Amino acid sequence: MSVTEMFSYIQGFLSADQDIREDIRKVVQILEQTAREILTVLQSVHQPSGFKEIPTKCAKARELFCTVRTEIADLKTKFPVEQYYRFHEHWRFVLQRLAFLAAFVVYLESETLVTREEVAQILGIEVVREKGFHLDVEDYLAGVLIMASELSRLAVNSVTAGDYNRPLRISNFINELDSGFRLLNLKNDPLRKRYDGLKYDVKKIEEVVYDLSIRGLAKESESAGDK
Repeated sequence: MSVTEMFSYIQGFLSADQDIREDIRKVVQILEQTAREILTVLQSVHQPSGFKEIPTKCAKARELFCTVRTEIADLKTKFPVEQYYRFHEHWRFVLQRLAFLAAFVVYLESETLVTREEVAQILGIEVVREKGFHLDVEDYLAGVLIMASELSRLAVNSVTAGDYNRPLRISNFINELDSGFRLLNLKNDPLRKRYDGLKYDVKKIEEVVYDLSIRGLAKESESAGDK
């Protein structure tokens, strides 16, 4: 093979690779748009009247996850299955955002931590790497940490809405989450940096709870709950 033929072959390879990346980007753009739509729906729970609409908003979000599953099914066809990690960076960010949104929906519904398996089911993907398009542990954990920041905001807005008991429940949940992350030996730099932000979320929520306790609102809320 001559030098010219060799580089012509390489150019063909690069062109084919670029076509794959372009196809992937198109699907990822739709996923990003859908993620924004889901977030817009869920953001309304931060409004004073939003707490009463949590079940409705969660149901609407789950409907939009149907679009996510359809687009991810399309995304799976855009690249050779064995080259998942070669193109992973194209969808890593949006997958983390979708994991966060799934975790937030589950928390709003049941005030529990979503499992990695549940997130994968909501997104229509696998957990086991060997089965194909899957949810990495790191992407799942990143989504959970994004949710923690969202919950710290919810704790503050709960007080504005007159729901004084919710920050206490959020505080207990976030403290358990923090304890869980402390068990992990995180060496992934981006994930480690995101985890470092969790201590600020914990502090922010603790300040809200402390303020409620000082003002006696937390006790009043608990008494009302007991009645």
